[in-house]
Amino acid sequence: MPWIDQIDEDAATGELKDLYDTIAQRRGKLSNIMRVHSLHPGAMQAHMDLYLRIMFDRSELRREERELIAVVVSAANGCTYCVRHHAEALRAYWKDEERVRQAARDYRQLDLSERTRAMLAYASDLTRAPAAVDEAAVERLRAAGLSDRAILDINLVTSYFNFVNRIAEGLGVDVSEQEVGGYRY
Repeated sequence: MPWIDQIDEDAATGELKDLYDTIAQRRGKLSNIMRVHSLHPGAMQAHMDLYLRIMFDRSELRREERELIAVVVSAANGCTYCVRHHAEALRAYWKDEERVRQAARDYRQLDLSERTRAMLAYASDLTRAPAAVDEAAVERLRAAGLSDRAILDINLVTSYFNFVNRIAEGLGVDVSEQEVGGYRY
């Protein structure tokens, strides 16, 4: 249970019930990270809208690359909830359990393209020392073949997961095997 009150599906009414139903229909089920927003349905809606745009909208970044960024950022922040959720999603793309585990431990030990390494280095730097990220970091991404739109998308995914990691960690959002599986990717 999280450290704040939340309204479960069976007690939800009105706007919250509609939102719970919409999220469950779209994603396959309702996650604990959304459930923890239940006292503020407007924030839940805005959060879900942002998540869907960043993770599912058209982008030069493949879905698996966005999930990989999510795992790397969440691991850097020590957010077990998000690592487990997004490692599960990454597994759906990679179909390689050990490779996914290594991404969470230390992505630098994986055989990755220069493009992917540049993306993850930027995401890691932005997570660990955001004030130290400078124009040269963006130039390294361009040199690796990434467009400005792709760079923006990397930044947005990284920033989003820094945001959501703090929600999960700061409110004690639970994660379990049952809660991690069963989503639509």
